[in-house]
Amino acid sequence: MGNVDTSQFRNGLKLELDGQPFVITYFQHVKPGKGGAFVRTKIKSLTTGRSIDRTFRSGEKAPEANVEEREMQYLYHDGENLVFMDSESYEQTPISEENVGEARLFLKENTEVEVLFWNGNPINIELPSFVELEVTKSDPGLKGDTSSGATKPATLETGAEIQVPLFIKEGDILRVDTRTGEYAERKSS
Repeated sequence: MGNVDTSQFRNGLKLELDGQPFVITYFQHVKPGKGGAFVRTKIKSLTTGRSIDRTFRSGEKAPEANVEEREMQYLYHDGENLVFMDSESYEQTPISEENVGEARLFLKENTEVEVLFWNGNPINIELPSFVELEVTKSDPGLKGDTSSGATKPATLETGAEIQVPLFIKEGDILRVDTRTGEYAERKSS
């Protein structure tokens, strides 16, 4: 992993700044009338998910982050860790609840995910955009409440609670958007 200068910046490039891995989500080369050119970027922390704005002088170098993605399958929850298996080597890797973050609300056994490793340590997981989960608990919709767009809470098999339309009932399989944590559609009942 070498250094990259601002001319090589692109969306998706992973940099190591202040000892932390980041990914560039936006960049813009700026050439003001006076003074030196610079690059305005928006970078997202790969460990916390927070985005920050950062400006680099034109030609400034930054180290590329030693980050790799591996396809893994979620096996089970073991106390404070979630255990994933490498889809190629079958090697098992425990990842702390803290690193998995809110993604664990939509993880069921055998879900395929991308696990992000930084310097050989797992730091984050990326869920598929949509997952299908069963409703395990949901009160019946109130009779007479037919206002369009009305919702009620439902608990999914993973323990996540989301808002769903009133016609959803226990046992329904829902397609959930993992990026927003929102109901997308009912698959079957």
